[in-house]
Amino acid sequence: QVQLQESGPGLVKPSQTLSLTCTVSGGSITTNYYYWSWVRRPPGKGLEWMGAIDYSGRTYYSPSLKSRTSISRDTSKNQFTLQLSSVTPEDTARYYCVSAVRQVVVKTTSEGSWGQGTQVTVSS
Repeated sequence: QVQLQESGPGLVKPSQTLSLTCTVSGGSITTNYYYWSWVRRPPGKGLEWMGAIDYSGRTYYSPSLKSRTSISRDTSKNQFTLQLSSVTPEDTARYYCVSAVRQVVVKTTSEGSWGQGTQVTVSS
């Protein structure tokens, strides 16, 4: 079974770029029909799908975040990364990486396999 582990700084200053990495084990990020997503949950709010990269390297983004989001991958390390630019305190959230088969957008925790998440706080 695929396992995912998020890593990155827990504190980011406003206007900076948030960078997170998801390390995948138990399977390859190039396996056909797998989609690798980033999802976040702000405090007191619901899950928000941010974007994904698929097995071929094609990327997909939420329209509301597209202008600030970039997802890439390093197949040699079996990792994929999230970059979110120009962050504000409203980007404070727990960030999750998720894998799903034949599913681009993930909306609930019952869909796909999830990492444990990493808390990111945006504050000066």
